[in-house]
Amino acid sequence: MAFTEPDHGRMLVTAINKAAEACGIKSGITAADARVIAPGIQLFETKPGRNIKLLKGLAEWCLRYTPLVMVDPPDGLLLDVTGCTHLKGGEAEFLKDMVGRLRGLGYTIRPGMADTIGCAWAVARCAESGLIVPQGGQRNALMPLPPASLRLSLELLVKLNQLGFYQVGGFIHMPKSVLKRRFGGNMVLRLYQALGQEAEFLLPLKEPVPYSDRIALLEPISTREIIETTVHALIDTLCKRLYGEGLGLRSAVLTYCRIDGKSGQLTIGTNHPSQRTDHIFKLFALQFDQVAPGLGIELFILDAPKTEPASDKQSLLWNGKPAADSEQVAELLDNVGARVGKDRIHRYLPQEHHWPERAAGNTTDLTQTPESDWPEDRIRPVQLLEPPESIEAMALTPDYAPRQFVYRHERHIIVNADGPERISHEWWIEDGGYRDYYVAEDEEGMRYWLFGTPNDLPGQTRRWFIHGYFP
Repeated sequence: MAFTEPDHGRMLVTAINKAAEACGIKSGITAADARVIAPGIQLFETKPGRNIKLLKGLAEWCLRYTPLVMVDPPDGLLLDVTGCTHLKGGEAEFLKDMVGRLRGLGYTIRPGMADTIGCAWAVARCAESGLIVPQGGQRNALMPLPPASLRLSLELLVKLNQLGFYQVGGFIHMPKSVLKRRFGGNMVLRLYQALGQEAEFLLPLKEPVPYSDRIALLEPISTREIIETTVHALIDTLCKRLYGEGLGLRSAVLTYCRIDGKSGQLTIGTNHPSQRTDHIFKLFALQFDQVAPGLGIELFILDAPKTEPASDKQSLLWNGKPAADSEQVAELLDNVGARVGKDRIHRYLPQEHHWPERAAGNTTDLTQTPESDWPEDRIRPVQLLEPPESIEAMALTPDYAPRQFVYRHERHIIVNADGPERISHEWWIEDGGYRDYYVAEDEEGMRYWLFGTPNDLPGQTRRWFIHGYFP
């Protein structure tokens, strides 16, 4: 079989498998010629961008080996494995594990490892042996390789071939000024990048999180007990690092990678910068039922994408009124939010308004300072109806509280009532009249916050509403 793509009105073969190659098919011939050479060949039209999509998927899979992975089109990946190879027992075992797994998934792999991107690129594509270049051995590794190993343009490769430079060793010792004058600055840049004498940077697929830790396991794990122990140790390592820098995490992502190539994530958030291992572990533990270990988990990665300075002050528990931004309150809200959802938790602060609907503001910020204190000289219900609901009420006189009212087809007889409390409309915001509020108690002991509209103008009839409930 082979892949084809259109080119100036023709369909050209762009990639073939070994069976097609054995029949004499070569890349670059037309699809019609391929059918003549091998009548039973299967041709598939290449879809634009498919190779990049595949490379990106493989790059994400390789994140289990290092957080720094870059896509190198059309067929390569670049990985910065500095400080990671010891997790698999050394450089040779590291490559053996990666290549073995990718080949098990059906891919043909040629790895190369060196101190520089350019040298690793050259070895992976052009070297017959010595795929792991010793530290500082770039020059010796490059010398027997063809000039194409330096990622040069086709025009420059043709020129080098015409001049008889079939190996990098033929010009690697030439002075820099001579190379630049005869072959241009790009030739010098690529050569010196491969030698490590010019800087070259890897642009990772995903921006690395500044505060991240990982645990690679020697043997896959699948039991709940071992998973909890491993995650707790990982969280403790990250928290100790955050504590040393005076920071606490506000959000964290736990990624687990299975031996079958699949992965999953758990995400938490906190209302207060936290460095406490047990608290963060408890938030993750509430989601452990979502973890599907399959045949076993081999890697855990804990990222803290959002951190904030953590205060060293301790809450004063003995005063009986811990602040809203205290560690105790924040952790309580974290635990509740993890169970019922953070969108169901609301914090209300007093606002400088007389009108009840505007007297409280909703916020999720525990550190926000209220504009004023809650009024303690006026009785207010714990729950307001938004908007107030209309009721049918009967009062002895217009200025008295109702003796009874009908709310949602149910009649309530009032036995006690306090009021009225007149609240005028905020004329500087919008036009309106006033309301006369009453605290009314019915025969069953239920208390309601009722109000009547103005009736002091000719032909005006008082209307009644229920605005809230008391405990």
